[in-house]
Amino acid sequence: MYRCRIQSKRLQSSIEQLKNLINGYSNIGDENTAQYLDEPQVDVFWEKVEELDVPVYLHPRIPLPNQRRIYKGYDGLLGSAWRWGFGMETSTHVVRLMLSGLFDRRPTLKVIVGHLGEAMPFTLSRLDHRLRHQRAETQGPHKRKPTEYFQKNIYVTTSGVFRSQALLSTLLEIGSDRVHFSVDSPYEDADELTPWFDSCPISDADRQKIADLGSRAAKDDCCYSGRDQSILRLVSTTAQSLFRSN
Repeated sequence: MYRCRIQSKRLQSSIEQLKNLINGYSNIGDENTAQYLDEPQVDVFWEKVEELDVPVYLHPRIPLPNQRRIYKGYDGLLGSAWRWGFGMETSTHVVRLMLSGLFDRRPTLKVIVGHLGEAMPFTLSRLDHRLRHQRAETQGPHKRKPTEYFQKNIYVTTSGVFRSQALLSTLLEIGSDRVHFSVDSPYEDADELTPWFDSCPISDADRQKIADLGSRAAKDDCCYSGRDQSILRLVSTTAQSLFRSN
């Protein structure tokens, strides 16, 4: 317990400087062992995030090596090229957070997900429906429907998805207050993405709101210069040590 408190203080110091980035899961031990953020030993992290009132950006990672059988021969699908590499890992992780009851216990938490929410705006209604017909003990202690958590606790960015139909569908699901303009560097750049966004068939008010959210996030929270990268490594190292101590 003493060691846990020491690591918690180190993690607090790191979070206060960097604030909002953590990968989709943390490796502990070998490359096939993961720590997911809905598990009880991670609650000290969420306690501090809630206290600081800062968002957490859940960044994608490729599936664990022992979960890649379906990609054999198609390794290019593991990463950002295909949603079921990066995206499936991340969206499943977000659903775990929802079903775990995390947002019931800590209702002010804010989680940011890239790539227009990793397709969740288009699939959560089916999850709502199917969970209604499944046994409660198979789906965690959540108190509300996944779509309700998505509309209250989740923000998304436009990174990696510059298609008007997808953006319009996302806006219908969660509104423009929860969508950030973002560029998925190094896979794309502003010269490629900005002309689409400027001509996208949305209202000028929504366009301004989405662009302002993105620019404020970039200015305030998402600048990973050399100094920030060092802090990021400290967050990662401290968090993993904290999780192990539990």
